[in-house]
Amino acid sequence: MNRKEKVFHRIDENGVGLEIGPSHRPFAPKSQGYKVEIIDHLSREQLLEKYEAHGVDLLSIEEVDHVWSGQSFEDLTGKSKFYDYIIASHVVEHTPDLVTFLQGCSAVLKDDGVVSLVIPDKRYCFDRFRPITGISRIVDAYFGQQKIHSPGSVAEYFLNVVSKSGKIAWNKFSFGNYAFAHSFTDAKNGIDSVNNDGAYVDVHAWCFTPSSFRLIMHDLFLLGLIDLREVCFFGTRGCEFYMTLGRHGSGPDKDRLGLLADVESELVSGADDRGLSKLMSVLKFWRR
Repeated sequence: MNRKEKVFHRIDENGVGLEIGPSHRPFAPKSQGYKVEIIDHLSREQLLEKYEAHGVDLLSIEEVDHVWSGQSFEDLTGKSKFYDYIIASHVVEHTPDLVTFLQGCSAVLKDDGVVSLVIPDKRYCFDRFRPITGISRIVDAYFGQQKIHSPGSVAEYFLNVVSKSGKIAWNKFSFGNYAFAHSFTDAKNGIDSVNNDGAYVDVHAWCFTPSSFRLIMHDLFLLGLIDLREVCFFGTRGCEFYMTLGRHGSGPDKDRLGLLADVESELVSGADDRGLSKLMSVLKFWRR
């Protein structure tokens, strides 16, 4: 299955959708006939200006229906339990408060609707050397009603994100050396922006492997903090994995101990570049 097939695996494409933060790469373009509304942090005109010098297809940037500025999705769209599906690709890791984001999605979603997420695997992107996110910070952010990223999150991001051979994302077979992407000055400036100006600094607040995200979604549901459960899941391909959530999901096909064991295995495989080692072994074999 390709990316789009995974995203739409449990979606009725004839339904009414909401795509959050598609920027210049929508999964459900209006131009292709999808009945979809778009939420983004900028208007289309502002997005065109933002990406003008980035070499992207500007024609793929579609009209933004709702420019988000911190309000609930119900207030922003004026709708409740309205959408058949929601798509959010590479969005959840940016949210200062993941629980409130998911609650907001649920509030505008029909009872039988689904939320389709695409999430970066921290092992194969610039988050490579950052610590994996545990549930404690996610719960604390919710009860603390966190609206912007904390100074600590901003510092940890700027100090530890890397590139690999100049790329910010890669796959398990990628070759190359790592290099830090930012400086201590960047980290200090980020902290000052948060502390002095109350600014939202756009960073990845949360870092996941596939199994760590599955476990957190499972636990948040059982703790009664969200009413969405795993409907289906696709493991990492390239630098990202996929999960669909819904009120009628059955949850993961493993228990908590099994998921925790998988998290440990994923972190080990990411640490030693096991996929790359396997590829090197194959190449050595065929050179004999």
